[in-house]
Amino acid sequence: MAPSLQSAIDAVSAKGAPARETALTILRRHLGAGHAEIRHGFERRKLPGVAAARALAAVADEIVSALFSLSASQEDATEEPLCLCATGGYGAGLLAPFSDIDILFLIPEAPSTAMTARIEYILYALWDLGLRVGHATRSITTCLKDAASDITIRTALLDLRPISGDLSLARELRTILGNDLQNDTLCQFIKGKIDERQRRHGRFGDNPYMVEPNIKEGRGAIRDLQTLNWMGRAALGCAVSGTASPPPTPSFASFGLLTERETNRARRAWEFLWTVRLHLHYITGRAEERLTFDVQPVIGGRMGYASHGRQRGVERFMRHYFLTARDVMRLTHVLQPVVLLHLQDQATGTQPPAIPGPENFERQAGRLRPVEPVNFATNPRAMFQLLDCARRMDIELHPFAVQQIIRNERHAISLRNDPETARIFLDLLCEPSADPNRVVPFWLPILNETGLIGRLLPDWSRVVGQMQFDSYHIYTVDEHIIEAVRMMGQIEAGQMADEIPLAYNLARDLRSRRALYVAVLLHDIGKGRGGDHSEIGADLALEICPQLGLDNEETDTVSWLVLHHLLLSHTAFTRDIDDPRTILDLADTIQSPERLRLLLLLTIADMRAVSPKVWNAWKATLLRELFSRVAEVLEGGLAATERDVRVNHARELARDGLSSVLPATSISHFLELGYPSYWLGFDTDTHMRHARLVHDSDRYLSPVTVEALPLPDRGVTEITVLCADHPGLFSQIAGALAVAGASIVDARIHTLSDGMALDTFWVQDSDGCSFEEPHQLSRLNRLVEQALSGRLDLEKGIAEASHHSASRRMRAIHVPPRVVIDNAASERHTVIEVNGRDRPGLLHDVTSALNRQSLQISSAHITTYGMRAVDVFYVRDLLGMKITDPNRLSQIRSALLTSLITDPNQTPAQTTA
Repeated sequence: MAPSLQSAIDAVSAKGAPARETALTILRRHLGAGHAEIRHGFERRKLPGVAAARALAAVADEIVSALFSLSASQEDATEEPLCLCATGGYGAGLLAPFSDIDILFLIPEAPSTAMTARIEYILYALWDLGLRVGHATRSITTCLKDAASDITIRTALLDLRPISGDLSLARELRTILGNDLQNDTLCQFIKGKIDERQRRHGRFGDNPYMVEPNIKEGRGAIRDLQTLNWMGRAALGCAVSGTASPPPTPSFASFGLLTERETNRARRAWEFLWTVRLHLHYITGRAEERLTFDVQPVIGGRMGYASHGRQRGVERFMRHYFLTARDVMRLTHVLQPVVLLHLQDQATGTQPPAIPGPENFERQAGRLRPVEPVNFATNPRAMFQLLDCARRMDIELHPFAVQQIIRNERHAISLRNDPETARIFLDLLCEPSADPNRVVPFWLPILNETGLIGRLLPDWSRVVGQMQFDSYHIYTVDEHIIEAVRMMGQIEAGQMADEIPLAYNLARDLRSRRALYVAVLLHDIGKGRGGDHSEIGADLALEICPQLGLDNEETDTVSWLVLHHLLLSHTAFTRDIDDPRTILDLADTIQSPERLRLLLLLTIADMRAVSPKVWNAWKATLLRELFSRVAEVLEGGLAATERDVRVNHARELARDGLSSVLPATSISHFLELGYPSYWLGFDTDTHMRHARLVHDSDRYLSPVTVEALPLPDRGVTEITVLCADHPGLFSQIAGALAVAGASIVDARIHTLSDGMALDTFWVQDSDGCSFEEPHQLSRLNRLVEQALSGRLDLEKGIAEASHHSASRRMRAIHVPPRVVIDNAASERHTVIEVNGRDRPGLLHDVTSALNRQSLQISSAHITTYGMRAVDVFYVRDLLGMKITDPNRLSQIRSALLTSLITDPNQTPAQTTA
């Protein structure tokens, strides 16, 4: 107990046992002062993370010891043996600011009434002090019994540390537990910890490169290091801690099983992760373990990560975190084989025999490994040959093989211009990654985790752990690329044939398969360097492809694909693909049907690898339609002179379909209403549906007609509105849909020759799916009708919807407002692209601003990238002309930027025309 605390308690105890409230006041003051002093030293970087965690545990020890003494001085206190012990993380001598204090009340036998009262005195006092306490009261016999049936209890007891009382009880328990953890029990324990780790990774993210990681339970986090501690100590016969003070570094680093370099990595990782964890607790004021977007910049700033060049401080901090997580995973690969080998020796007394295997390697327990002594340092090519042998023979890698590759990966630098290594790497890269019957269905993660790919391709090392601080990408750059290659393999194998049949058909007949896989590997290799990553990546591809053995044609194809890998998605989601100029410009860029096929496959794999929520049926539909139209041009179709022919053909198809449905007069009336852009913008079924809508509106004299049609195959609900055209119509409908909780993903605005507006909106719910339930469709219809008839207070409704908008962690993502005006993208329209933070009512505000500028919206294309909304409008002035006057364009820009800015401290980004 601290001298100051002891003196204070002695002073009030001089006249007998102190009153409970008096004692609590003293303890509360000491606890608060101790925590404040530790926090002050830690946040001013005078106290490292692990040292601060040990100091917090020491303060807890002082409080617990004081309460133990006070409980003994109470009237009628029992003198029965009792040992108060710390267990779990607290037992290991490390505490985060808001972690639980795990205490074991160790007694020789079942507690008496007096003993129960003494224990309750201590517990109630700890709770009154505001501490979170995990507690158990057990005898030695009960501890042994519970440990045998519950691996969590056995694990907690491994870090048993006596604090006060009869220490002989703790010594006896440690001895018994150590003797018990042998042979079969030891095997079951270690295998149980490995299984437990796998289940934990499944719950908290099996991928360590998620951009909001759990720093305690995630893969490559603190718990993985603790698991190595427990497994290593158990296997080496020192499972139960025998020292009162824990080591300053993870104990497995002192076993002599690691190289000096690995030991230093373990110490750095231990210190870094504990430092981050303490900052996280202090900032959030609770036992928060998830490193969310809102706290990442704060912790990065506190730890001294400043912006450097174009890389923000938060991105540098998170890259350090992800590289640390990778180090932890590599330590697991290195240490676990040694632990399992010790386990094997204890179980059988001998190792399983090594049988000469294929080529120059051997098999042990059915798994492939190098022959000892390992010569990877002098023959680094053998590391790739080992992986290639395992791939061709479909043999699982022995953990010893992975360990030796990790320890020797730095020697692969000498292979950068080795043709044989390049050939093997391409074979590993292009291996079909969707065969569940293969032992290792996908090799790229192994190449990345072992570090081989970074040594072979130095530019790859620049994207390892590279974070993108937005809510769109959920992986680091390297992991996103790996996931994209995996997706490409699944597309090629037909696993997504039901979802993307076009892509599967294209992938079955690839003539440039190797170039496509390399393009997927390199498509984001230029990120994190400043500038356009597509252009940087294309230049890098010109250097990397020859190194990998690709010929000139393949190199040119890869560089072109990397340069244009965003072209199809950008066009499909933000441009009017019914505008012939859009299609012709795209065809002029692509030029080759083969390149179009490769680009579509790359686009799909890239999008699918961003996040499960990014891809949906609507985006698949847009890409499919865009591909078909560009393919038609590349095959010689869509000549400008054919426009009138196509319009007449669309009219005739509608006439034939309607002949048995509507009166001839209604058909003739409808066929005269639409302008050419209308007839080319919809299929025959939609034309027929619109004709019935117009017929019913005229028949019943309806001022407003709204129809909601679910299109689940396309992942959207189509909202069609027929009413008299008037300024602000689009804005009113957009506001009503925002109140309904619908997100507009596309819109077509058509004014008919009789002055009526026939507007079509494609909307999704918050999960990116179509509205299908009758009550949902009814609500959509009702709210749009109310908005257009003036019976819905849009401002109030949108304000209420905003209460459910982005959380605080998402508000940490900075989205600068930006407006781009383009008069070259369309023959007949000015194209305005608006970028800003997504929020309820954003589209309503933006279109209201366009209305106030006296602009007519012909079509709108809306997409979101996490918290960033990109809304593109094809507009004309009231005379149906493009807007070209510079002053007028400047006014439009200013008005739109004002509509985007919701934070008074937010400043507009520079815009371009």
